[in-house]
Amino acid sequence: MLRSLQIIDTLQVGGAERLAINYANGLSQLGVQSHLCATRQEGPLLKVLDENVEYIFLNKKSTIDFKAFLALRSYILTTKINVIHAHSSSFFIAVIMKLFIPHLKIIWHDHYGNSEFLNKRPKLLLKFCSLFFSYILSVNKDLRQWSAKNLHCKNVIYLKNFPVLKKATGSSTTLYGENGKRILCLANLREQKNQIRLLESFQQVASKYPDWTLHCVGKNFHDDYSRRFFEKLRKLDLNNFVYFYDSKTDIINIMQQCQIGILVSKSEGLPMALLEYGISSLAVICTDVGDCGELIKDNCYGILLEDDRSTTISEAIMAFIEDKDYRTGSAHKFHEMILRDYSEKPILTQVVDIYNQVV
Repeated sequence: MLRSLQIIDTLQVGGAERLAINYANGLSQLGVQSHLCATRQEGPLLKVLDENVEYIFLNKKSTIDFKAFLALRSYILTTKINVIHAHSSSFFIAVIMKLFIPHLKIIWHDHYGNSEFLNKRPKLLLKFCSLFFSYILSVNKDLRQWSAKNLHCKNVIYLKNFPVLKKATGSSTTLYGENGKRILCLANLREQKNQIRLLESFQQVASKYPDWTLHCVGKNFHDDYSRRFFEKLRKLDLNNFVYFYDSKTDIINIMQQCQIGILVSKSEGLPMALLEYGISSLAVICTDVGDCGELIKDNCYGILLEDDRSTTISEAIMAFIEDKDYRTGSAHKFHEMILRDYSEKPILTQVVDIYNQVV
């Protein structure tokens, strides 16, 4: 019997974290005994883990944490795990486990978000660890090519992300602003996600369409970028037009209150937020980074930004605001395409086939 363990650093609300949860939940419905391990930090996503998925939290304090290593080794031996599916940087602890338990098979899932800057990616440790990987799953084609060229594992494939939105328990978020006139940016507050440029763009939108509002949902890390974001918000006098909500788990509820979904990232892999916009029938605007262009396909399913200049972004937003038929038609086509090409079952079935192959 297949017994798989998804390993992820945290359960904070992020793309790789949501996908790890989706895998753990989805595989449990396909006859796989499914487990999930959070190594460093728990978070809101724990609330959407299915009851039939076994869970362990290591509370790992440092890169080398023998207490955490021994706890995970004991768990793997007790539950008879035979496949470790390691997401992002958790490949290191997966390799440590294989050194303890040689029969384990490691699938590494590469979610690297800075795929526009792969020439700067650290690779020494990853290259060594890749000697122990049975398979590498890459979330876009650039990452697949990079792994095939730079790492030792011979089995490298591109595997699509897939969105799953589950209703969260507990309180529901009520967005500010006028119904039918809300724009959502679902992204943690990071330099890569480029929210400061989005603020600059939205100043132009708000001056012309003051009844439309922008809603930023994502984790605030209280770092330098966060400080600059809120300073820019005050400087541009956008407090009555732009609202920040920090991390939320009731994403379905939030998206149902919005009409447009936007991402203006400097770099991406294949963003889960974009797929979730599609599931929720939002009209989408995004920069042409990572595999975003694969989704939007020359503006067939939304507006693909050629650059991240403020005027480029604001003009795209206003194009959707000014033409409701264009907005709703684009949203409908994108929704239908995501349902058709990025559905959960065929992707997870392919993963189960890979698990069976390596075991």
